[in-house]
Amino acid sequence: MANYIHVPEGAPVVPKLDVTLDEHDYRAGALKLIKTLRPHWKPSEVKMKSFTDGITNKLIGCYVGGSMQDVVLVRVYGNKTELFVDRENEVKSFRVLQAHRCAPRLYCTFNNGLCYEFLQGVALEPEHIRSPAFFRHIARQMAKYHAIHAHNGWVPQSDLWLKMSKFFSLVPTHFEDPEKDQRLNNEVPSAACLRDEMIWLQQNLSKLGSPVVLCHNDLLCKNIIYKQQEDVSLPKSLHLLHRAIATDWRCSVCPARTPPGNVKFIDYEYAGYNYQAFDIGNHFNEFAGLNEVDYTLYPGRELQLQWLRAYLEAYKEYKSQGTQVSNTEVEVLYVQVNRFALASHFFWGLWALIQAQYSTIDFDFLGYAVLRFSQYFKMKPEVMSLILPE
Repeated sequence: MANYIHVPEGAPVVPKLDVTLDEHDYRAGALKLIKTLRPHWKPSEVKMKSFTDGITNKLIGCYVGGSMQDVVLVRVYGNKTELFVDRENEVKSFRVLQAHRCAPRLYCTFNNGLCYEFLQGVALEPEHIRSPAFFRHIARQMAKYHAIHAHNGWVPQSDLWLKMSKFFSLVPTHFEDPEKDQRLNNEVPSAACLRDEMIWLQQNLSKLGSPVVLCHNDLLCKNIIYKQQEDVSLPKSLHLLHRAIATDWRCSVCPARTPPGNVKFIDYEYAGYNYQAFDIGNHFNEFAGLNEVDYTLYPGRELQLQWLRAYLEAYKEYKSQGTQVSNTEVEVLYVQVNRFALASHFFWGLWALIQAQYSTIDFDFLGYAVLRFSQYFKMKPEVMSLILPE
């Protein structure tokens, strides 16, 4: 989702390698890439680790030796994902974020994927992002993204509605598999219903006044990497992430209960200009998890207000507007975010229907679409009853 993404002058050029990887038999193709990117590595000594968390692409880590200190990540695009992912825009967003030290190094692209630097750290879980110990880091990093100027003087615009319309046009009307086809007809809203809701969303959310900023647009847990601060003076227990969560960081070393370290976001397939409130509302939806979705974990009002205040303080700081945040500013953002959370459910519901048709990854995309649309309709009356402060 982006209009007018402008890569800054002086940004490193990203080479394009004429290599095509087979996602099921990838070693030979990956070694061709490694020969260019790490010519001093002996092919016979290159180890490869397949990461299985993603539900869009195939991801392989290439390294040598016993430790994963220098890892080249090779991402093979998922089947037919070019239908709904703008790969040229993805590379532009990656380069912009890299220039602002918000992304790892992008080594190259190839015919059906790209290679980039592995970020050392721990991918967070749903229980982590709900913890005040960590969400302050996340809110601040998101604010940093949103404050980036990458439009070269243009007034940035969101193409959320255009993208959503494209997704809608790609939604399958039937499946060859009889069981899947029956589920589609019985459990998914009709095409006419989805079209009406899409129009309603645009009419009602476009007028909320949410700023258009550079967004990640897909901030689920596994796209957030936490790296602890390398400080040998800290007690050993503070170097253990799971203990940090368990104790909620109630310690004298970090009185604000924010653990020493930082977070970085990864995977920029959907990054681009979009409504500020969409990015935050989308992240709040991810509090429910992915493999075992539980929307009772959607953050309540008190937690949201804490999160949003931390975000606004950081956002204003990055925009050189001071750090004073009024209660009204927080309340306005609260209403905007919860309404745009509806758009997030709808967006990923459409996306999941397309994936159910084309993806080769072992995941119940149709069931996921049903979950997102069900939560959309459940949440709609609640969030539309919220009143924007004058």
